Amino acid sequence: MTIAWGHRARPAAALVLILLVATGCTSAPDGPAEPTSTASASGAPSLAVARVCAKAPAGPTKAPAGAVPVDPAVVGDLATKTKSNPPRTTFWLASGTHRLEQDRYAQVIPKDGDSYLGAPGAVLDGHKTNQYAFGGAARDVSLRYVTVQGFVAPQNEGVVNHDSADGWLIEHTTIQNNSGAGLMAGVHQQVRASCLRGNGQYGMNAYKNGAPLTGLVLEGNEIAGNNTDDWERRSPGCGCTGGVKFWAVNGADLHGNWVHDNRGTGLWADTNNNDFRIENNVVEANDGAALIYETSYNAVIRNNSFLRNNWVEGRKYADRGDTFPYPTVYVSESGGEPRIHARTKKIEIYRNTLENNWSGITLWENADRFCNSPANTSSGDCTLLVPHSERCARPAIATAPLYADCRWKTQRVDIHDNRFVLDPSVVKCTVRCDRMALLANYGTYPDWSPYHGEQVAEAITLKQDNRWHHNAYVGPWKFVAEDPSRVLDAGQWQGTPYRQDADSTFAPQAGG
Repeated sequence: MTIAWGHRARPAAALVLILLVATGCTSAPDGPAEPTSTASASGAPSLAVARVCAKAPAGPTKAPAGAVPVDPAVVGDLATKTKSNPPRTTFWLASGTHRLEQDRYAQVIPKDGDSYLGAPGAVLDGHKTNQYAFGGAARDVSLRYVTVQGFVAPQNEGVVNHDSADGWLIEHTTIQNNSGAGLMAGVHQQVRASCLRGNGQYGMNAYKNGAPLTGLVLEGNEIAGNNTDDWERRSPGCGCTGGVKFWAVNGADLHGNWVHDNRGTGLWADTNNNDFRIENNVVEANDGAALIYETSYNAVIRNNSFLRNNWVEGRKYADRGDTFPYPTVYVSESGGEPRIHARTKKIEIYRNTLENNWSGITLWENADRFCNSPANTSSGDCTLLVPHSERCARPAIATAPLYADCRWKTQRVDIHDNRFVLDPSVVKCTVRCDRMALLANYGTYPDWSPYHGEQVAEAITLKQDNRWHHNAYVGPWKFVAEDPSRVLDAGQWQGTPYRQDADSTFAPQAGG
């Protein structure tokens, strides 16, 4: 079988933190997100939630010494003064709504080292006319205390740092109510204590044409209510939505973010990402999965709270009779690979709380999806082990080393010391919301594939060092192994031949 979540479209300051874990929230793109509870029903430790959209910190009320003031009453003043001043100039946007010229391509083109500071209430508004706010190739640009809204970037393009320039710092900034992605990413970009909400496609699209991104940092941000244009409905199967999408990022640190109420996936790493650390985040109430790690490598996912995710998309598939275990944390054709340099040699998922989501963790490998296969939805891309896709062809692909290296393999995934809580009365479900899964499909396509039959399902399940252990289960969990039809109870999951969840505990009747 195939699934709908394949990739189709390419797409340091004090944090404003409040100690709580929210088990629910209400939010709207134009209003603050408010938690409805201050404690986890499972009794899990509280995490810091980055509530930065409700009240963004104010910038300087007066222009700093040497800064160039920008007048909101003068249309295009920001772009004009940026053009006429030398690199490494600081621009201070006075309070009020700033506008660019009424041309779709009018935008601010910074120079290297330029810095933009907003006074309290400083807004740069595209008035649904301008596509981009800040573009160009300048390095080491900083943007602080400014609200950027009302821009209409096309699909897969972004409003701030439109051209994915390197070294940008986005801090204490609100990027909201734009089309496309609110923000693009460049090498060594830092996004801190900022609000990315209500954007039409993504809060941020971490994609750089022609080169991998390295050294990306997202810390203490609120990423909420994105994909307002509902791109999966407009372009079914595009795989082009969510809070943040990562493409070919080598080295990313996601710490202390609050990712919630996005239409679609919360965080999605798609195709040849490597060396991610995802920790101390609260990811909740996203319509789809909280986290997808797809055709990628080597990650640490720890100390996160995943709460009430996947209720919309999981229920949709269950209602139409789909038996695939659509999860909250989805590892798809991804695993640890010691030959690729990273801070870890596996995917390690530990010390997380998953509470009242639609299902838990699924490890999946599509037998028909490999480099140079027509079934590879990341068309044109090969694994990081085989730089040239044309090598993955018969007869060479049928033997070592290409037989292994042409596949993105779900291997060396270590899932331990997590707490999984499910109360079906909270999720309001009766079937297929209670799954933990380790599986693949029966290989059939293309006709020259060396992976026909059950060999991939047997490998992911029994031979690729994928392990659950020392976890705690609360509620009526079930387990899927090899294929969706094989649904197991805890004893079968722990027994021969799977031998999963050694030293784990099960409280099947305890609910939430």
